[in-house]
Amino acid sequence: MAKKADSGVYRVTEIIGTSKTSWEDAAKNAVNTAAKSLRDLRIAEITKLDMRIENGKVVAFRARVSLSFKYQP
Repeated sequence: MAKKADSGVYRVTEIIGTSKTSWEDAAKNAVNTAAKSLRDLRIAEITKLDMRIENGKVVAFRARVSLSFKYQP
């Protein structure tokens, strides 16, 4: 039996996560932090990766994430 498609209204917001070790950890940090205040998270899409550099060395990885969540009535 086929499932009914979810209907509703979703919002997409952009957040940036950081990590001293990797882009993967930066993305996970972004989602984990957002999950503390947003309910019913649906999709996370990494839209941009970059690094912060100081004195010629990488000091932080940053992941820009588009995150969607469902509006609650």
